[in-house]
Amino acid sequence: MGYAQHIVEATQEIFSSMIMLDAAPGKPYQRECELLVNSISGIIGLAGSTKGLLAIHLPAQTALTVTTAFLGMDVEEIDEDVRDAVGELANMLGGSLKSVLDPSGSDIQLSLPSVIHGEGYSVDCLANAETVTVPFSVGSHNFMVELQMRQEK
Repeated sequence: MGYAQHIVEATQEIFSSMIMLDAAPGKPYQRECELLVNSISGIIGLAGSTKGLLAIHLPAQTALTVTTAFLGMDVEEIDEDVRDAVGELANMLGGSLKSVLDPSGSDIQLSLPSVIHGEGYSVDCLANAETVTVPFSVGSHNFMVELQMRQEK
C-alpha cells in the first residue's frame, strides 16, 4: 500500500472519530514548494532511519471550521486554540504514520509539532525526498496533508 493510501486512512480516521467530520480525499500529487496563502500548517519532523516531515496545511477558513468542530466551540480568528488544534492534528497524523513506517517503534523519532501561519509562507521541500500530497475536502472547505521523506543509509 502506498503512502498516499496510509495518509488517506489516517486522516479519515482522525477526522471521523475526533472531529466528527468526513474528510473526502482527492487525487494524490507531488506538491511544488509554492506559497501557502492565508493558511496555517501543523508540521511534524521525522528523524532517525527516515528523515523528513509530515504536514497538514489548512486555509484559514478551513482551520476555523475544523477547530470549531474539534473543540465544540466557536472560533472566529486564528488564535492559540486554533494553533493548538492544528498542532494536535499534525501530532495525531504523525503518530499514525509512524506506526506504519516504523512498526517496531525504534527507528523513527517524531518531533513536537510546529505550527506556522500567515498571509503568505512556504514550507521548503526536502532535497532528494519522496513526496506525496493528498488534498481533502470537508464540505466546501479544502486542506492537504503532505509527506516528505527520505531513507537514511
